[in-house]
Amino acid sequence: MTRKLFGTDGVRGTANAFPMTAEMALMIGAAAGRYFRRERAGVHRVVIGKDTRLSGYMFENALTAGLTSTGMSVLLLGPVPTPAVGLLTPAMRADLGIMISASHNPADDNGIKFFGPDGFKLSDEVEAEIEALVEAGVQPAQAHNIGRAKRIDDGRFRYMERVKSTLPHGMRLDGMKVVVDCANGAAYRTAPEVLWELGADVIPVGTSPNGLNINANCGSTRPQAAAEAVVAHGADVGICLDGDADRIILIDETGTIADGDQIMALMAARWAEEQRLHEGTLVATVMSNLGLERFLESRGLRLQRTKVGDRYVVEAMRAHGWNLGGEQSGHIVMTDYATTGDGLMAGLQFLCEMVRTGQPASDLARNFAPVPQLLKNVRFGADKAPLEAASVQGAIAEAEAALTGKGRLLIRKSGTEPLIRVMAECEDEALLAQVVDGIVAEVQAAV
Repeated sequence: MTRKLFGTDGVRGTANAFPMTAEMALMIGAAAGRYFRRERAGVHRVVIGKDTRLSGYMFENALTAGLTSTGMSVLLLGPVPTPAVGLLTPAMRADLGIMISASHNPADDNGIKFFGPDGFKLSDEVEAEIEALVEAGVQPAQAHNIGRAKRIDDGRFRYMERVKSTLPHGMRLDGMKVVVDCANGAAYRTAPEVLWELGADVIPVGTSPNGLNINANCGSTRPQAAAEAVVAHGADVGICLDGDADRIILIDETGTIADGDQIMALMAARWAEEQRLHEGTLVATVMSNLGLERFLESRGLRLQRTKVGDRYVVEAMRAHGWNLGGEQSGHIVMTDYATTGDGLMAGLQFLCEMVRTGQPASDLARNFAPVPQLLKNVRFGADKAPLEAASVQGAIAEAEAALTGKGRLLIRKSGTEPLIRVMAECEDEALLAQVVDGIVAEVQAAV
């Protein structure tokens, strides 16, 4: 069936517009409840977390209504990072975990992410079955089988203890000055508290959410404010999280920004030295820089690429037993510790290397020279299919021919926003700009 609701990471869109309406959230909740409850006897639980968006209240209530109508008991965590839902779903013996968040998107957007009873995100096949149930309609439970709902007060603290436990026993951050930008999002209390409890001198940024300022000029997609804070306070390092804290961007002591590729390079090399990197393989998406691939090859390691989306990275990791992966955008997945990307956990691993080696962040965050990469986005209407236009296909073919033996080209539709993403890599920066701008112009003409 054609998927109308689910994208690369659950359901996402502008609040109070299809598919992110209260009515649709109720229907999705009922469908998910029916799918996971089936006709089995016993108590069935679902864990729900959210970020700090104003619309989170609406979707939390709508999902709860839908889920309880099919007999699911709902455990409400309140604002917590996405990885906390992945952790607490199996820990609380829940059948399902739900995170209400649009991640790095603006405050007007929201989304619904699903985790199975094992704490991992649902497969495309399961999402398709839930979507089919939404379309078919769900028979509610009998009155005496309606589920209950209650608040869980200690979920955040349980998650914090889990994050701290990933550091080597006895390791502290005493004497380290750390800027942490929480994007006015889900980790606005969690991240500063974890760093402080580990001994760091914490300089918080983006920790005053008001429901409308999540990701607004802060966080992993807007790290300039944190970079300025690092330099102004003479901090050792900066950690930038996104709205639901499942991704990270690092800032060294000079204010220079390092993306997920550099973090993964450091971790892969270190884990390989310790013989912890399963089969010498790092999993990343097609967006990761060619420089990362060359860095790994020079050390006898391998980069396994997947399509874009941390869910697909995790699926490949689980299928082959690999334990480290992520995305250039900052999702870092360590299945030894977590079921999904965890920005704070990855940040602690970086700080651990600073403590262990005594090296500054600037040395540890510059592991390879990136091949020049250019990414441009073109927004399009829901009724348009610009990639099917003959003029666009012709421009893509010409660009591929021009880059043969010199670089690579990637054109794709975003799974979370109505965008066409045009990305290319090439040592010749003039050629790089030429091919990307040429395709962007044709896509813009088509929309």
